Amino acid sequence: MNFLLYISDYMIPFVIFYIVGFGLLMKAPVFHEFTKGAEDGFKVVLNIMPTLIGLMVAIGILRASGTLDLLAEVIKPVTNFLKFPSELVPLVTVKLFSSSAATSLLLDIFKEYGPDSYLGRLSSIIMSCTETVFYTMSVYFMTAKIKKTRYTLAGALFATLVGVISSVFITNRIF
Repeated sequence: MNFLLYISDYMIPFVIFYIVGFGLLMKAPVFHEFTKGAEDGFKVVLNIMPTLIGLMVAIGILRASGTLDLLAEVIKPVTNFLKFPSELVPLVTVKLFSSSAATSLLLDIFKEYGPDSYLGRLSSIIMSCTETVFYTMSVYFMTAKIKKTRYTLAGALFATLVGVISSVFITNRIF
């Protein structure tokens, strides 16, 4: 195990030296390519910034206004029928938009119920088995200038549903 820890400490510096060394061997202008890539990355950040700000503000408003808790209460009969804890509805909903906001909800669940509780374990597995669908689609499609998403949203939402169902199944089986 110590060997893996030793290798992991030196992996990133090795990759950096390898890339720079390979660029020098190929007689490529390494620093120019680096600055060009950094400039392109900065342009991408500027292009997606309005979307990011909009998503973060919307999540903050939903959370502060209590809309997420209201949603959980409204669909509680459905979640009870499906044997899914309604306390995790806000987590699943927010995770579709923002992983950092979902992480803050996860920490709230840990504070209230404990990380080793059923809800703590289930919410941890849900966080691992789902994706920030709307964030990912908006960022990547905006960057690639894709206007028609075709079946991406339906497929991503279906994959998220499967991830949540699998999380419940795994949590009930293992724990």
